[in-house]
Amino acid sequence: MVQHSSSRLDASFAALSDPTRRGVLEQLSRADATVSDLAARFGMTLTGIKKHVAVLEEAGLVSTRKVGRVRTCRLGGRGLEEEAAWLAGYQRLWEARFEELADVIEDLKQQEKADGRD
Repeated sequence: MVQHSSSRLDASFAALSDPTRRGVLEQLSRADATVSDLAARFGMTLTGIKKHVAVLEEAGLVSTRKVGRVRTCRLGGRGLEEEAAWLAGYQRLWEARFEELADVIEDLKQQEKADGRD
């Protein structure tokens, strides 16, 4: 399996583990938004949404820019390629295991037919 930066994966998956943060990413995939807009959209206080944005920002999934008193959020500069590759490795592993299981089941069915236990 491909080796990945554990701290980066940890930060990404921690950020993605929360439904509000996934919602923020989904919202930002449509358009940039201010922290106030996000707070209103998710029915949260400014302090609450800022904490979520900080986690996303730490993971590199969101970037913010402050102009005056307004902080605008946008999707970060990096994608989730490393995380997708990590997941793909486990997907291949499980697919191989399920294929092996299917082979065992098929062998057992053939053996039952041969033994006349249909």
